Amino acid sequence: MGVGAILLWWCFNVMTVVSNKWIFQILEFKFPLTVTIIHLVVSSVGAFISISLLRLKPLIHVNSVDRAQRILPMSLVFCLNIVLGNVSLKYIPVSFMQTVKSLTPATTLILQWLVWGKVFDRKVWLSLLPVVGGILLASLTELSFNTIGFFAAFFGCLVTSTKTILAERLLHGFNFDSINTVYYMAPNAAAVLCLVAPFVEGGGVLRWIQEQESLGMPLLVLVGSGAVAFCLNFSIFYVIQSTTALTFNVAGNLKVAVAIAVSWFVFRNPISVMNGIGCTITLLGCTFYGYVSHKVSSSSTQQIQQPEEIPPATKV
Repeated sequence: MGVGAILLWWCFNVMTVVSNKWIFQILEFKFPLTVTIIHLVVSSVGAFISISLLRLKPLIHVNSVDRAQRILPMSLVFCLNIVLGNVSLKYIPVSFMQTVKSLTPATTLILQWLVWGKVFDRKVWLSLLPVVGGILLASLTELSFNTIGFFAAFFGCLVTSTKTILAERLLHGFNFDSINTVYYMAPNAAAVLCLVAPFVEGGGVLRWIQEQESLGMPLLVLVGSGAVAFCLNFSIFYVIQSTTALTFNVAGNLKVAVAIAVSWFVFRNPISVMNGIGCTITLLGCTFYGYVSHKVSSSSTQQIQQPEEIPPATKV
């Protein structure tokens, strides 16, 4: 069951990344905010159907106060995370975007250290050096480097890290899984984007529609990409349930490698030898970081659970 869940996760991840890149590059629908709205609306409908038909009841009923103080801030971060991912795909190849996004563990550690004063073992910090070094090498040797795309991917890492940290604080006690996250976050995020997107991309979208001979196939691709994105969230729910934390981390890095390989096969974006080496170092570094973090965490847990030794009785 765990292997099947991982394979489905990989499949939906590759389909999501490739379909989004296809929308921007082949369909020339270069409107990341509008694409994000479509994804959020489709995901909202999918989450509602899943909870209604499959009886995956929400874990809690969010009242108006919690919605304003907790759900809305998380929805904004949730929205910004998806938008930045789509913006980066508009300007840079999938391989480079996925490599830069691998910096997320490092940005998460740094933000937790700076904002919350959280202390990490020195081994964890050292294990991030290959990740950072690999990304620097990949960035310096990227043949299709684009400043906007790079910074969109980089700030996407920061937003993803912020989302993780906020989730620990704002959603404490809610115990959201991936489906409940989409159920509560996606509608709010879509509503916020609907207030912004028409002013930023409305004219371009209308011109694109007028240039199309037929809207049937493009609309099918756009809606289909949203459905696949929702299935990706759904598959993550089962992967987390079916595997350990270490397996999830390793599988996640292999997922990135699979996405890079498939996207190169589809779009044939140029990759230099040094760029490929940088990507490989990054992915291996992420796996090593996950292993070190797991070992340090397990060691700390064992030390906490181990009872103190009772000193031997003193002979009288």
